[in-house]
Amino acid sequence: MTKNHGSSIKNDEKYEALLNEGMSKTKAARISNTPNSGKKGGKAKEYEERSKQQLYEKAKEVGIEGRSKMSKPELISALRNS
Repeated sequence: MTKNHGSSIKNDEKYEALLNEGMSKTKAARISNTPNSGKKGGKAKEYEERSKQQLYEKAKEVGIEGRSKMSKPELISALRNS
């Protein structure tokens, strides 16, 4: 049975699975709170094909700090490493 981690975690099952894989609590929470984080489809554009504003919005969605001062390459790197 999945433990309830409170209102700050939207998908408790995914959160626990990510913790069990060795992710930090912060990264597991960020991923488990992202809508459609577990869905696959391969239809999203590559980061390089997106505008800086689109990358900024994605960074905001996943909770990357300092995003407002990042360049497009920095946003891409932060998104790939989050």
